Amino acid sequence: MYYNNNTLLYLDGKFVKANESKIDLYSQTLHYGYGVFEGIRAYATDEGTKVFKAKEHYERLKKSCELVNIPFNSSVKELVDATYELLQKNNLTDAYVRPLVFCDPNMSLHRPNNVSIMICAWEWGAYLGDKQLRLTVSSYCRPHPRSIKIEAKVCGHYVNSILATTEAKDKGFDEALLLDSDGFLAEGPGANLFFEKEGVLYTPQLGNILPGITRATVLELAEKLGIKVVEGLFQPESLWNADSAFYCGTAAEVIGIESVDDKKFPKDWNDSLGKKIQEEYLQLVREIKTAPNTKY
Repeated sequence: MYYNNNTLLYLDGKFVKANESKIDLYSQTLHYGYGVFEGIRAYATDEGTKVFKAKEHYERLKKSCELVNIPFNSSVKELVDATYELLQKNNLTDAYVRPLVFCDPNMSLHRPNNVSIMICAWEWGAYLGDKQLRLTVSSYCRPHPRSIKIEAKVCGHYVNSILATTEAKDKGFDEALLLDSDGFLAEGPGANLFFEKEGVLYTPQLGNILPGITRATVLELAEKLGIKVVEGLFQPESLWNADSAFYCGTAAEVIGIESVDDKKFPKDWNDSLGKKIQEEYLQLVREIKTAPNTKY
């Protein structure tokens, strides 16, 4: 699904075959989840393959390492250039790119002495599909920000996401919605949350959620479209009374939410602010030119 006998990946400055690469079974990342990663998308455009916000993603990768005391010795430019070369070598245009910083063998609970960086890529559609989602509120909450570095994209943090998603799917839903440790709306297992009420978008504030790069892009698009956005702490009741809602993330892109615990949102998705954002996002990442002064 992710690679074949000819697939190349980038590993510590070299391009090697995916099926011939190895990781030490005593890696601190394998045993403790002590590593960081990113999710990036490349899109086919009229001017060739473009990696969307590559610099921002690699800067966040570096920041994640700094936050959890993992050495990071690569330059952002080097990694951006390596990503484009990797895509070219694998003949990929529309692709999902996964950089991973993983640690050397180390059974202690102390920062590593050495790390490796790997970048792989594969063709992957929208992670959550293209149909509106049926969500359920998870019995799991997001970790308390004093227990982890919530703004770091750390491998081990995603056990929380796996548990929440698995629980939701086992109950017959498409995906989970997590609250924070104080019971406020937080985010999805791998996406940020926005909801609409009376022509205004609302989204949980930073502090208890991952500061998504797609989330930041949605804020930029809303400003462009003249849509007011309010960031704050919101009780679940705010969502129950909303007109519409959507998730956003690099893997998920922008995807509408049909219902939460079988309570449907009243506004038709095609008439929602989320749909307008979704269309603008698609145009942005694929660099589709629109007529000047086009407004919604």
